[in-house]
Amino acid sequence: MEADPGHLSDRHFRSVADLIQQHVGIQLPPAKRTMVEGRLRKRMRALELPTLEAYGRHLFEGGHLADEFPHLVDCVTTNKTDFFREPAHFDLLRETIVPRLAARGDRPLLKVWSAAASTGAEAYTLAMVLQDMAADRFRYAILGTDISSEVLERARTAIYPEDMLAAVPPDLRRRYVMVARDRGRREGRIVPELRARVRFQQLNLMDEAYPIDRDVDLIFCRNVLIYFDKPTQKAVVGRLAAHLRPGGYLIVGHSESMAGVGVAGLNQVSSTVFSKMRESSR
Repeated sequence: MEADPGHLSDRHFRSVADLIQQHVGIQLPPAKRTMVEGRLRKRMRALELPTLEAYGRHLFEGGHLADEFPHLVDCVTTNKTDFFREPAHFDLLRETIVPRLAARGDRPLLKVWSAAASTGAEAYTLAMVLQDMAADRFRYAILGTDISSEVLERARTAIYPEDMLAAVPPDLRRRYVMVARDRGRREGRIVPELRARVRFQQLNLMDEAYPIDRDVDLIFCRNVLIYFDKPTQKAVVGRLAAHLRPGGYLIVGHSESMAGVGVAGLNQVSSTVFSKMRESSR
């Protein structure tokens, strides 16, 4: 029988929560303590420590915080993602946003950034939509970023279980997903043509500066801002907006519809869509 891993002490839980809020922006109130402890048991076992409290001492009193911090972030960050999540956004891309961007004719390359990419479903959804529209009209490149190195590795492999790929419309699935030869594996992989258009890199939205181009046409930052407090939301949106070219678009999640309100230089187009004002319109 497995030994009881116990719990973090109040002191160590507060230290974990403070550390994550300071460096990642995510709030971990006491109500999330059970969730946090459940996720940290994976690291406790990996390090062959007997209890969660021993893991707390390993972090804060054993001199291992710097080495363990990336694993801690991987454990406590929520990486829920789906293909074609909030599908109205992708309808808007097809019907309005991409035609407007492509019609400007002054861009050889459409730059798109998935700023909370997780395991890559959003970035590859964007690739499917853009590939379907591009033909000879425009070229595109997609960047996916996330703070978790673990999920980015999964994004780069671009292999997903069949139940996750079920959200991809059948015609797109036929064109852009390769089925595993071993049908018992019940998984598929995004085709090389799309993988070549998407790259991934690690990035912390809490950083004061982002090593990203400042002429991005379209930024998706959905379902991560909700974990930040209001001042942090506004600061992050302001930093994202600095990387948009004038006339570019920022799209946030439906639960974050007010996140960009009041950010200088952004005009609210709809509840979850903001455009960067051109110089002459400010």
